[in-house]
Amino acid sequence: MDTRRQLKIASLIKEAFTEILSREGKGLFGKAFITITNVVVTSDLTLARFYLSIYNAENADDVVKKFTEHKYELKKHLASTLRHHLRRIPELEFFRDDTLDYVQRIEEVFKKIKEDDLQISKSAAKEEKVKTPVKAKAKKAPAKKKAN
Repeated sequence: MDTRRQLKIASLIKEAFTEILSREGKGLFGKAFITITNVVVTSDLTLARFYLSIYNAENADDVVKKFTEHKYELKKHLASTLRHHLRRIPELEFFRDDTLDYVQRIEEVFKKIKEDDLQISKSAAKEEKVKTPVKAKAKKAPAKKKAN
């Protein structure tokens, strides 16, 4: 569980890094649209893990590699932005956040299950109609007469 201090610093780093990406990120990753979904800071505040959501890129792993290659340059920009807030700037690690892809796959699976259930219920209803014979009207037995 992250402490309040870790959460505050992670939020501060995320905000500053988002600003850096909007200003100088186009040179790194080209036309890809990148958002920072989460920043996790270790308890000793020496490492910050960035989770990036990458859209409109041919290969998302290449974009993460570019970030890793330029992490010292990005750390320098981050240090200049946060120099009055932090004594030491943590090391940076970048990971691809594929939770949205995972959610989309799960939704597709649920949709397919729902469609299969509908098809099964329709075919079961058709089979029931075929199997159930038409009931013939039963003749009524004559009513018994009451003895007086």
